[in-house]
Amino acid sequence: MTDQPTNNNDAFSVYKLSTLPQDLSSGLVVFLVALPLCLGIALASRPDTSVEEPPMIAGLLTGIVAGLVVGWLSGSHTSVSGPAAGLTAIVASQIAGVGSYEAFLLAVVLGGVIQVVMGLLKAGALSAFFPSSVIKGLLAAIGVILILKQIPHLLGHDKDPEGNLAFKTVGQKPEEAELNTFSDLLAMFSEGEMHLGAAVIGIASVILLVLWGRSAVLRNSLFPGPLAAVLMGVAMQWWFKGLGEKWAIDVTHLVQIPKADSLEEFRMFFTFPDWSAWSNPAVYTAAVTIAIVASLETLLNLEAVDKIDPERRHSPPSRELWAQGVGNILSGSIGGLPMTSVIIRSSVNVNSGCKTKRSAFVHGVLLAVCVGFFPQYLNRIPLSALAAILLVTGFKLASPKLFASMWREGRYQFLPFIITLVAIVFTDLLIGIVIGLCIALLFILNSNLRRPVRQIVEKHLGGDVLHIELANQVSFLNRASLDTVFNEAKRGSHVLIDASGTDYIDPDVLSMIRDFKNNVAPAHGVKVSTRGFRTKYELHDDIQFADYSTRELQDRLAPEQALEILMEGNRRFREGQQLTRDYSRQVIATAGGQNPLALVLGCIDSRVPAEIIFDVGIGDIFSVRVAGNVIGTKSLGSIEYGVGVAGVKLIMVLGHTRCGAVTSAVDLLAAGIDVQEATGCEHLGAVVGEVQQSVRGDEGRQYLQMSEEDREQMVDKIVARNVLRTVDEITQRSTVVRKAVDEGRAMIVGVTYDIRTGETKLLGEHASG
Repeated sequence: MTDQPTNNNDAFSVYKLSTLPQDLSSGLVVFLVALPLCLGIALASRPDTSVEEPPMIAGLLTGIVAGLVVGWLSGSHTSVSGPAAGLTAIVASQIAGVGSYEAFLLAVVLGGVIQVVMGLLKAGALSAFFPSSVIKGLLAAIGVILILKQIPHLLGHDKDPEGNLAFKTVGQKPEEAELNTFSDLLAMFSEGEMHLGAAVIGIASVILLVLWGRSAVLRNSLFPGPLAAVLMGVAMQWWFKGLGEKWAIDVTHLVQIPKADSLEEFRMFFTFPDWSAWSNPAVYTAAVTIAIVASLETLLNLEAVDKIDPERRHSPPSRELWAQGVGNILSGSIGGLPMTSVIIRSSVNVNSGCKTKRSAFVHGVLLAVCVGFFPQYLNRIPLSALAAILLVTGFKLASPKLFASMWREGRYQFLPFIITLVAIVFTDLLIGIVIGLCIALLFILNSNLRRPVRQIVEKHLGGDVLHIELANQVSFLNRASLDTVFNEAKRGSHVLIDASGTDYIDPDVLSMIRDFKNNVAPAHGVKVSTRGFRTKYELHDDIQFADYSTRELQDRLAPEQALEILMEGNRRFREGQQLTRDYSRQVIATAGGQNPLALVLGCIDSRVPAEIIFDVGIGDIFSVRVAGNVIGTKSLGSIEYGVGVAGVKLIMVLGHTRCGAVTSAVDLLAAGIDVQEATGCEHLGAVVGEVQQSVRGDEGRQYLQMSEEDREQMVDKIVARNVLRTVDEITQRSTVVRKAVDEGRAMIVGVTYDIRTGETKLLGEHASG
């Protein structure tokens, strides 16, 4: 067995028992947090009309089904489902719209059926399009709301029910219903509406949780800190009973789970759908609304909780949709509210150290058992102790590090993030998310209009080419910006439209590309090349510029231009802007012959491949390599062939810093050791002897007395000297080369390459500055 299932969808049987204690612990903590949230959401979902209200037990029934059913069916190891705070306003309005709570339950069942169908149709793939800035804004907003909403409960001000995340409070009196998150806080402090006993328990619980989290021994123990806070709260609540009315905590500040004193009262906990309401059109409207909104909230919460999962596991979104659908069918069938994946419970689950989805199932089992058989014990838990758990969770979600991280990512990430956060805090979860998504969409549209595709002006051998790389998905959103790019193409220019990494192109965009290539561009004197389009688009590879050296280009180039091409290639190499090359095409094109523009005599060092550091293609240069880039009879013959027969315009002698051949030559000279004796190589002496001719006077003696850094600097100076010496040797020893240089048909230069920076430097008369 393994800690993780071999497949994210495997049953519980494949899970290792060693992770069970962590799952039991986190399931217990989630259960404690879920109790007041389930009750509070049921209260917040009541309509402001005379229509029958959902009973308080409805929220608990939803939580039980969510834990036992969705917890089992879900593919997520961290998500916990339950009645959704983001749906309270919709639930209240839809209950009023359909006319009765029983008819609303039928809508919940039908909404679940729609979700199952959506899951089977893989609608969960939509979650991939949610911007990360909005997801992070959601997480931070939940953290801020938890802090703001739990401060009153922490201090014994329990007018607004637990679980209400909306800006507007849900009060028991008309005047309380006009309060909001901030006015409720101000009223609490200004009017002193706090309870001393509850406040002491709440503050003590926060201190305990903070200390627990900072102690490695306690943090790593199997006994969860939140449970310790709850047990301490229960003990203090019992103790405060004897301290007088000022300290005693009454039922309004405790968990209030409905109790059944008989089997008949227990049966009354369940409400069943009014199946006769199938002919009511409002039921179907409510079902579609519930399915769409619940699915959206689930997918967003699923993405959010995956981001805070320490193991960075991926939750299958389509599977989650049909799991939620099954849960809603069952919940609606017994009188429960609509459910979604819930970020508060899920984040508590993650922070409590859950390892697998067993924790969600455990929380469902505990809800069912304890609510059914031990409600009198649960009703002794102070709300302020539970508020402390949520408050600490809020600080973790809305950490200053998250804000700093989003700020560093720039305004295109920070603004959607902060706007989503503010919108959720000042409205409710659903409205805030919609606002955040709209803002993110505006930024995406703006980004597409400003820079829809990657554009690079590439300096090919045949001239400048505007290389346009299309994205993986080219939608209608890209049409206007692509049209702008095409219209800006100057007469006589060359454009390469590259679809090598593109999977989909909108038909309108494809039609525009065809029209530009076949009609608009020729009329404006613009040449258009295409590459990488899929066969079905009927735009075949058509390269109309030279991306390799041809005889025509070789004849047209001056030696100085050949040097410029190589130095420009080195700049691209250093800056990571290498040209995109079709090597298969170059292989075919050069199979019949070669016309290189330059010859490079370089060292055999594996870190100095001339074709790469000068960003050239197949057939562009001759490459002669020998240790220490020294000249010998055979290498000189190769150079003469390049100049006299192949017609290269440039000879470049390329040395490099920290050259092993030069370092060894200086070491051996300074120590007075024979090459063959030191290395066992009988032919290496010819190379070392050539290099040692570039060492001056008593540099060998000085070398022995230098520091490592000074030795390196001396070696680099000798490298440059050795390059210039090789340049002189080639010119003096070869009549063919000397004549070509004198006649201006070729030039010879010395260059050093810095292996630390990738930069090349011209030496001698061609050196700049």
